[in-house]
Amino acid sequence: METILIASGLRKTFTLSKKQQQLEKTNQKVKVAVDGLSFTANKGEIFGLLGPNGAGKTTTLRMLATLIRPDEGDATLDGISVVKDPDAVRSRVGFLTGELKLEDFFTPNYLFDFFSSLHGVEPAVAAGRKVELFGKFGIDHFAEVKVGNLSTGMKQKVSLVISVVHDPDVIIFDEPTNGLDVLTAKVVTDFLLELRERGKTVILSTHIFSLVEKLCDRVGIIIDGRMVACDTLPAVCGGMSLEDRFFELYKDCKGEEA
Repeated sequence: METILIASGLRKTFTLSKKQQQLEKTNQKVKVAVDGLSFTANKGEIFGLLGPNGAGKTTTLRMLATLIRPDEGDATLDGISVVKDPDAVRSRVGFLTGELKLEDFFTPNYLFDFFSSLHGVEPAVAAGRKVELFGKFGIDHFAEVKVGNLSTGMKQKVSLVISVVHDPDVIIFDEPTNGLDVLTAKVVTDFLLELRERGKTVILSTHIFSLVEKLCDRVGIIIDGRMVACDTLPAVCGGMSLEDRFFELYKDCKGEEA
């Protein structure tokens, strides 16, 4: 398969405030969120980052999406560096995170048009994509309803659609089904599979074993900011269930620290 994304030695640290130190129950002023992470993602595959809360998954995705800059290392998208040419990377990446907060006052129609213009999508192309995506996710019936009056599931659908207005080659999703009801989650997972069929590269983070087993061609297990296993599901699991294999790796990692 054609490798489209290469992450090499990504490292990111954050300075902790006194309050954060109390919450983290540590006296250390610096937290290593991602520690020398390396992996690849191929064209037309879904790659999953699996790990517990605080493992560094979101920080990794934010570096790939050029929202934050790595302290060390780099990642390239079709040879384009997230460090050296972030603008070029942004034009080819879609990023959806639960932290995306849509302004309550605006409507889905307005937001779609605004972000299409922001990405330089031709008006005629944008109009066609709006009809397609709004119809697929049932947004067309709520196109002129203010975001503040939409359900949580519909807000998530609008956020997803906005993240792909420019038809990006790589789509990065941080916990794509988190907090969604089963019907909305099904719509989202079906869309991810459709993106893969269209040759898109999907990178997602999750802590849900069944989601990885259902969607992902390959998985990277990340614990304390480090990649402890990365391969196809059969290769990573070695005949075990993904859940059992994960906790085996987790126990080994924590045992090393003891």
